Amino acid sequence: MGSVISASSEPLVKISKLSFAYDQRPVLTDINMVIPRGKVVAIMGSSGCGKTTTLRLIGGQLKPTSGEVLVNGQAVHLLDTNGLYELRRQMGMLFQFGALFTDLSVYDNVAFQMREHTNLPEELINDMVMMKLHSVGLRGAHDLMPSELSGGMARRVALARAIALDPMLIMYDEPFAGLDPISLSIIGEQIRRLNDALGASSIIVTHDVQESLKIVDYVYFVSEGKIVAEGTAEEIKASKAPYVHQFVWGEADGPVPFQYPAAAYGEEIMGIKETSLG
Repeated sequence: MGSVISASSEPLVKISKLSFAYDQRPVLTDINMVIPRGKVVAIMGSSGCGKTTTLRLIGGQLKPTSGEVLVNGQAVHLLDTNGLYELRRQMGMLFQFGALFTDLSVYDNVAFQMREHTNLPEELINDMVMMKLHSVGLRGAHDLMPSELSGGMARRVALARAIALDPMLIMYDEPFAGLDPISLSIIGEQIRRLNDALGASSIIVTHDVQESLKIVDYVYFVSEGKIVAEGTAEEIKASKAPYVHQFVWGEADGPVPFQYPAAAYGEEIMGIKETSLG
């Protein structure tokens, strides 16, 4: 089982002056983030801006080029293999599109971590699996295979698996992608409710602005590897920053252009050289 979450006022996750590059290609530059205990925080931005890379750095899959990531007071990149695995047992992860084990039943997907990381008897594992599935409304689906689930149901099973060991930190990589409006709303409500019930902290990487702003306590906006804005949901909605305003309200015109850079249209298609008038 996950360790009891400290009552410390220190944030659960603290990212300080973090930079990361693949070879010589910078992905994140001088990132500072704080994930308080018991809160739900969103990381938003366009594709390729470094959101998922941030999750990988928190989980220790990657090591920063400079700066540090502290989780529960521990510098993740300084942990040895045993220390990193111990820390990861206190984390839950919901991958994009769920990533359920296709050859395992719903029951066995949720039981997987319990069997791998604990010595609990099967009778107790059964009770815990049913409890987790009940919390996402799918106790009656425990015998189904992933291929028999709708997209929304699969995402809820993945959520039950993510909280199987009562983690102190839950990370969500695009949890709303591909869901219909009803499933999307249900998943959003469950993320908030389960976070509060567990007393955990949650980080949501997402493009879905409107649904996320209903449930999060704080938002970081990332563009080209840098934090360009941050604030509460209301502050983000009211932001006058051009990039944030365009992203939140889904506008075609703004700092992010619709057209990829190219030669003048008339010149390229018709061979007509455009000239300025006047």
